[in-house]
Amino acid sequence: MTQPLNRQRTDDGDQLVTDTGHGSKAVRETLEAYGFRFSKSMGQNFLVDANIPEKIVRLSGIDKSCGVLEAGPGLGALTSELSKTAGQVTAVELDRRLVPILREKFERQSNVEIVQGDILKLDLAELVRDKMPGMPYHLCANIPYNITTPALTAFIEAGVFESITVMVQREVARRICAKPASPEYGAFTVFVSYHAEPEPLFDVPPECFIPRPGVFSSVVRLKTRRQRFLEPEAELMFFRVVRAAFGQRRKTLVNALISAFGGTLEKGDVAAAVSGCGFDARVRGETLGTGDFMRLSKSIGSLDKNPS
Repeated sequence: MTQPLNRQRTDDGDQLVTDTGHGSKAVRETLEAYGFRFSKSMGQNFLVDANIPEKIVRLSGIDKSCGVLEAGPGLGALTSELSKTAGQVTAVELDRRLVPILREKFERQSNVEIVQGDILKLDLAELVRDKMPGMPYHLCANIPYNITTPALTAFIEAGVFESITVMVQREVARRICAKPASPEYGAFTVFVSYHAEPEPLFDVPPECFIPRPGVFSSVVRLKTRRQRFLEPEAELMFFRVVRAAFGQRRKTLVNALISAFGGTLEKGDVAAAVSGCGFDARVRGETLGTGDFMRLSKSIGSLDKNPS
């Protein structure tokens, strides 16, 4: 097991790794050579167990026909494995200090391109079409915990990836893959399941990283759906109903909908719509699956006189 890190705290809150115990020698030497300090604000944790990137790529379903967008390559542990399997890899790194390290590391890899930028601000569809034209697109990422939800949302809403394989905090992975009526189940679960089929792959313990995170991570693969279930206007109503159902979890679904729709719906009409979909009038939203919400949103959409 990797020994605890010895860290020197600097004035800006970053951490300088001075001893990585039994961690990867190559990672340690690279960090020392560049005098690299981990950025606390960027949530940086670098993989030091070579088995993890290999396993991620093996289970991702990527092959030589694929173009892969990697978000946040860090020191390139996952990038290196992707380059062996994918036809083309475009790795987007936010930290300007890491870009020259990555470019030097992969300068002889003709199928790897390093791009400096903020993954949350880029047009991902335009980027992959420009860098990897004509290929089926996949995404791989070790997502910093502090941007997990917006990053996953951006990846999904880009609408160009056939699969999205990500390492996230284990609690987030459980939320993504949760079943109705479970404690982890929520609006984000429904959002993901509407757009993709999530599959939990494996857990990653803290000792596989430097610095060690305080929690376990998990790798999840999302196989994105080729077609939307609903037309754009109906889709807006669907997500409005989902947000309403989980916005006030203690309320029954009927009362949560009435409250969220700002008095534009009559209680009797909402109760009838809920019952018409086969649910008890006292049901709570957390017990409904994605298909249930789609049926309900169609009924509510026919009632709402003030759609937004």
